[in-house]
Amino acid sequence: MGDEQFALFGLGNPGSKYELSRHNVGFIFLDWMASRQALSFSADRHQCLSAEIRAGRMRISLLKPQTFMNRSGRAVASFVNYYAIEPGNILVVHDDIDMAIGRIKLIRGGGSGGHNGIRSITSELATPDFYRLKIGVGRPGSGGTPEQMAVDSYVLAPFLPQQREEVESRFDEISQGLDWFFGGDMARAQTHINSIR
Repeated sequence: MGDEQFALFGLGNPGSKYELSRHNVGFIFLDWMASRQALSFSADRHQCLSAEIRAGRMRISLLKPQTFMNRSGRAVASFVNYYAIEPGNILVVHDDIDMAIGRIKLIRGGGSGGHNGIRSITSELATPDFYRLKIGVGRPGSGGTPEQMAVDSYVLAPFLPQQREEVESRFDEISQGLDWFFGGDMARAQTHINSIR
């Protein structure tokens, strides 16, 4: 019996210009996970920066697509098709402007909600049946940002310090929920993560 492999993708845009932007919260979360394991990312053949966590017969690949957000699906499909990873073992971490800052939600399937990265992944995989970990970043007007600010400008701008602190304060609890997710208890993982306030 071989190892069970999971692919954990954090979405974002490469480059220092976008490093701490709201749209890059997937990258930020994976960087946090890697730092806890003393792991570093390296480039791979699938247009991702990758690192790997091993626990017994379980392999968890941490992946940051380098294709820019709107083409995230190319990198995701390249990796999961190469390793024949089933949709139920794919988790995509991304920002959600329709949820308040720091609100967290773990779901499987559904529409893109207007998120271009999710739309690209769904198109390239030809299925929406993968897990998504949504991290709320709010809309313009949140946390004192101007209400008239364009949504594109808002998500590509850096978090305000208090916003980033609020988001990152949830990471420990998310990680606890992901232990159940990777252990196969999806219901318990969802109950825990979706109750984070």
